[in-house]
Amino acid sequence: MAARNALRKFLEATVLTLMASLAFVVVLGVVFRKAGASLVWYDEIASILLAWLTYYGAALAALQRAHIGMPTLVERLRGRARTVVVLVAEACVITFFAVLAWAGLRVLSVVGGTSLASLPWFPVSIAQSVIPIGAVLFIIAQVMSLPDVLRNPAGDTHSPRAMDERASPEHDVG
Repeated sequence: MAARNALRKFLEATVLTLMASLAFVVVLGVVFRKAGASLVWYDEIASILLAWLTYYGAALAALQRAHIGMPTLVERLRGRARTVVVLVAEACVITFFAVLAWAGLRVLSVVGGTSLASLPWFPVSIAQSVIPIGAVLFIIAQVMSLPDVLRNPAGDTHSPRAMDERASPEHDVG
């Protein structure tokens, strides 16, 4: 649980920092464009920040089981059938992100030594490193949240049923 909380705090801080950075870069680009002195690099950096925000945000959503799913199907299943469905789904997700991480590493080997067009001192490999890093973070988040999914009859902590159960009077403190 401590590792999961540490990962959650890291991902939340990273997502917040990326959102603030993206907003700053876009506003800066607009201000300079309106002043007649467009920045040649802002749109490339904004695109990179958006990609990073997407990958880190996806890992945070995976940790909180906030991705689109089929909770009604999982809620209706019981026992071994439910466990099998959950584990097969998890295996598919983890396999996909393992392949994505592998492909991301291949991309890094291809772009090694190249730099951004607008910022020649900035290596493309840093920009593209989010692919394998984000994929591995997603896998870690899935694995860390799997025990909750297996325990929780609703299949996740964000389904309407799970939220209703947490809001019920017997779960109130005080």
